[in-house]
Amino acid sequence: MQKENSTADREIRISRLFDAPVALLWEVWTDPEHIKNWWGPNGFTNTIATMDVQPGGEWNLTMHGPDGTDYKNKSVFKEVVPFKKLVYEHVSAPKFLATIDFEAQGEKTLLNWHMLFETKEQFIQVVKTFKADEGLKQNVEKLQHYLQTRIKLYKQQKTTNMPRVSTYLNFPGNTEEAFNFYRSVFGGEFGGGGLQRFGDLPPTEGQPPMSEADKQLIIHAELEILGGHYIMATDAPESMGFKLNKGNNMHINLDLDSKAETKRLFDALSAGGEITMELRDMFLGSYFAHFGSCTDKYGINWMFNCSEQPQ
Repeated sequence: MQKENSTADREIRISRLFDAPVALLWEVWTDPEHIKNWWGPNGFTNTIATMDVQPGGEWNLTMHGPDGTDYKNKSVFKEVVPFKKLVYEHVSAPKFLATIDFEAQGEKTLLNWHMLFETKEQFIQVVKTFKADEGLKQNVEKLQHYLQTRIKLYKQQKTTNMPRVSTYLNFPGNTEEAFNFYRSVFGGEFGGGGLQRFGDLPPTEGQPPMSEADKQLIIHAELEILGGHYIMATDAPESMGFKLNKGNNMHINLDLDSKAETKRLFDALSAGGEITMELRDMFLGSYFAHFGSCTDKYGINWMFNCSEQPQ
């Protein structure tokens, strides 16, 4: 017998088991530097003006459609339980209440995503006009793809715990061509096990299919050039949700051996500049790190990476 207060006729639900620890999933869901890269249906990009993840905090987002149309969204967070639950009210039209539950299952995480609309009529209109049900499925698939690609871009595959400096590069899809050129100039062999491709990653449960072209792209390359200095790189093409411009595709990467020294350098280099990612503990691919990034007052990009084992 159906209860009188049933909401089944005005809600959308989706669940997905991600092959990622809950700390990582929470990170990419609550950090605007991450969520802007995977949010929305296929073909959409995003600009986030504010994202204050605390009860009463606002989330102001503009979604840019593939046809150039901008869709402004305003939400207010109602409940925030770190690593367990997010509840926000979408106060701009269409109005709905979204609840995202994070359930840790060992090194995996079960995500339950629920959208409750004000009325049955509004729900029907949104599904027909905006195909909200299909859009949510695409959104979850983009999140899965992001977890398996973007976070792994930071993994340096160090063979030593000694501090070192390297230059980290992003290319729109021609890393292999560029690094073959650099090797012809400087000589030597590729480190870190050679050129590694996205298709080399083991498939995970629920992962959307990757195109054959994307499988051939490079997820990690490294080459020693002069004086023990390494350049490293990854492909970050638009097909994976990235937009590279000259200036944001190069970082000086600092691999450090203590949090204290990492913080000292981060504070000094970010002073007077712009912090692009606050220094914090986070999962990066398959390892745990103290990570952050900034652009200094002279416009130079820096990455800070202090690798550790989980406590």
